[in-house]
Amino acid sequence: MENDWDKAIGSLSKIKVFSNPNNEPVTISGEADDLKCIGVGTDAAVFQALSAPAYAFKIYAKDKVHKVQVEADVYQLLEGSPFFPTCFASSDEYLVLSYEEGKTLFDCILQGVHIPEQVVKEVEDAREYIRNKGLNPRDIHLKNILLQNGKTKIIDVSEYILQGNDCRWEHLKKGYEQYYHLIDGIPVPFWLVETIRKWYNQRGRNSSYEEFTKNMLKFLYKK
Repeated sequence: MENDWDKAIGSLSKIKVFSNPNNEPVTISGEADDLKCIGVGTDAAVFQALSAPAYAFKIYAKDKVHKVQVEADVYQLLEGSPFFPTCFASSDEYLVLSYEEGKTLFDCILQGVHIPEQVVKEVEDAREYIRNKGLNPRDIHLKNILLQNGKTKIIDVSEYILQGNDCRWEHLKKGYEQYYHLIDGIPVPFWLVETIRKWYNQRGRNSSYEEFTKNMLKFLYKK
């Protein structure tokens, strides 16, 4: 029996995804008229097909395909929660997910779209749900959180099987509580957001929140 998403299989076969060093976004090779790229990460790229717009297809880089089944298994454990997309199927290279509308918090900051406190509360609720399923809520950051009609949707659950706390969400939460009022409703230049993101990836994970913010404020003051 053919599923609705099967209509996109031919187009998906034309796309290849390659990872890059230093935690940089993947590179996409090939094209298909039926596909629109709607997201790019460090392990995979996500596409929507005109022939099956209700679905999102997450295609992993060649050297990251071992994560496909891992993420499919995590989605199965999280099934039923309103905080996460639905995973309908998986193949050797990609996942078939529900297409989720909304802006990422990264885009909200770029565009000056208000991020309500309710988002912070719902992420906290989602993290508790993840823990209750025996998983670890890692890798929750601005590009993995969608603002969807005032509600929160979290995408990319592939790291929830890993151990340890990467502190990304804790740092974001502190930053929201202490500094968000300074930029609320004000578009922030892309170069600035990207500079902070890259600096955090390179240095922030190895330093305290206080040390990182102190250095970042010094950088901004000089500008």
